[in-house]
Amino acid sequence: MPLPLLGRLHPEESPAFSPAALTSACARIREPAFLVRAPGEDRLGVAFGGRPEAGPCGPGDLGWVGTLAPLYPEWLGDRSFAETHGTRFPYVAGAMANGIGSTAIVIAMARAGGIGFFGAAGLLPTRIEAAIDEVQGAVGALPYGFNLIHSPQEPELEAAVVDLYLRRGVPRVSAAAFMGLTAPLVRYACTGLHRLPDGSIGRRTHVFAKISRAEVARRFLSPAPKELLDALVARGQLTRDEAELARFVPLAEDVTMESDSGGHTDNRPLGSLLPVIQAERDLAVRTHGYTRPVRVGAAGGLGTPGAVAAAFAMGAAYVLVGSVHQACVESGISARAKELLAKADVADVAMAPAADMFEMGVEVQVLKRGTLFAARGLKLRELYHAHPSLESLPDADRKKLETEIFRMPLDAVWAETERFFAERDPKQLDRARADAHHRMALVFRWYLGRSSRWAIAGDPERVMDYQIWCGPAMGAFNRWTQGSFLEAPAQRTVTQAALNLLEGAAVLTRAQQLRTWGVAVPDAAFDFRPRPLT
Repeated sequence: MPLPLLGRLHPEESPAFSPAALTSACARIREPAFLVRAPGEDRLGVAFGGRPEAGPCGPGDLGWVGTLAPLYPEWLGDRSFAETHGTRFPYVAGAMANGIGSTAIVIAMARAGGIGFFGAAGLLPTRIEAAIDEVQGAVGALPYGFNLIHSPQEPELEAAVVDLYLRRGVPRVSAAAFMGLTAPLVRYACTGLHRLPDGSIGRRTHVFAKISRAEVARRFLSPAPKELLDALVARGQLTRDEAELARFVPLAEDVTMESDSGGHTDNRPLGSLLPVIQAERDLAVRTHGYTRPVRVGAAGGLGTPGAVAAAFAMGAAYVLVGSVHQACVESGISARAKELLAKADVADVAMAPAADMFEMGVEVQVLKRGTLFAARGLKLRELYHAHPSLESLPDADRKKLETEIFRMPLDAVWAETERFFAERDPKQLDRARADAHHRMALVFRWYLGRSSRWAIAGDPERVMDYQIWCGPAMGAFNRWTQGSFLEAPAQRTVTQAALNLLEGAAVLTRAQQLRTWGVAVPDAAFDFRPRPLT
C-alpha cells in the first residue's frame, strides 16, 4: 500500500528517482530530505530544497510523503557520551599495548573530536609518565585517556600505575583484561566522587571497562564492593565521603563490549554479545536506581562503515576502533609491521598464548599472514603443559627452541629474563627459584613478550617472529580501502580513518532510512568509498 500524501512539494532541483540519483541523494546527509511521489505514479523519490505545502495535490504536482531531518556523524551514538566527555564524535581509539596506541594517536584523536587511549600496558611507570607529560602538554583541556591493564602476575605494578594516574590527574582509563575488580581499580574509579550543587554525584575520574562477558560486565555495572571500599578507606586511599557516594554509582559508566577483536578477545560476534551486555546495563540501572546515564559501546570487527553503522543501529553509545589504527602512520608499531597489516585479509588472524597471562591459558588474537609467531607460541604452550621444567625437555625440543625460536641457548634467555624481572618484579624470580615450572613459564614469556617488541622496533632479523595484535576488522578495512587514497599505509592517518568510518556510517544509515520508507535504494548507495575529509 503506498504511503499517503501529506501535500505537495516544489523542490529547488529535480528530484531523485533513478538509481544513480538516489545513490547521490543518500550522501547528502546534512540536508533535510523530502520523500516525494512522482505525478501519477506510486514510486518514491528524494528531493531537496523548497518547502512542502499541506493540502490537496494537483494532477501535475509532486506529492510530498514525508521528511527526513539532517543526519550528522556526530549524532550516531548516545549524545550523553559527547556531553560527558567533551567530544565531537562518539568515537574512541583503543589502547593498543606497549605504546602502539601512541601519544600521537591520542593527540590526533583529541584534536579530531574523539578520545584516544594511550597503550600503557607492558610499560613501566617511568615510560608512562613521559607519555602523560607529552599528551597533557599537547591536548590541554581536550579529552584523552590511558590504559590500565589487569596485572594478576604483577599487582604492585598495577597499583603503581594507578598511583601515577591519580597523582598526574589522568581523567580516564581503559580498564582491560579484568576478570574481577581490584583495589587499585576501585580506588581510581571512586577517587574524587563528590556532590554537585543540584545534589547529583560528580566524577573526577572515568573508567571505560573493556569486557566480553556478561558476568564481568555485571561487576563493572554495579557499585564498588563494600569490602574493597572499606579497605581503601582504612588505608587512607579513599575518604569516607568518597566511599559513601560510591554506593550510588556504577564503577564504570562506559562499558565497551569487545567482540572479535585483536589482542585479548573471546571472539564473540557483535550481533550476539551487544544485546546481552545492554540487557545487563538495563538490569543494573533498574536494580540500583542510577540517575546518571550508563553507556554501552561496541568494539571488535569495526573496520568498515557498514560495521560501524550496524553497531550504532543496535544501540551502541559509541564505537571503539583498534586494529585499524594500528596500521595508521601515528601508531607506535614499525613500518614493516604496518606493511604486513596492510596486506591482511579477514581470515589472516589466529589465536596465540598471551605473554602477560601465559600460565592462566589466556590467548590473544594476532596476525597470521607473514609471521610464524602464532604457531611458535602454541608450541611453547604445548611444551609447558607437557613438561615440568626446562631441564626435562627432550633434546630435540630443546634444540628446536634454541635454534629456531629463541635463537640462543636457554641459559642465555634465562639470564636476560632475570635481568628483566630484577627491575620489574623481583618476586617472580623468588618464585622461579623455588618452582622450576614457573621458571620455564618466565623463559617462554620472554619470547612472547619480546615478539611484540620486535614488531614495534621493526627488527629485520625477527620478521617471522613478529607478534602483531590484529582482528578481522583489519582485513575488512583493507578490502574497503582498496583502490582508494587510504590503501597505502603511508596515507593512513587515524583522523582520516575515523572520519571516513563515521561519515560512511552516516551515509549508510541514511540509505537504510530511505529504504525503510519504501524508496528503491540501490545497492550502490551502501558502498561508501573513502575520500579525504575534514
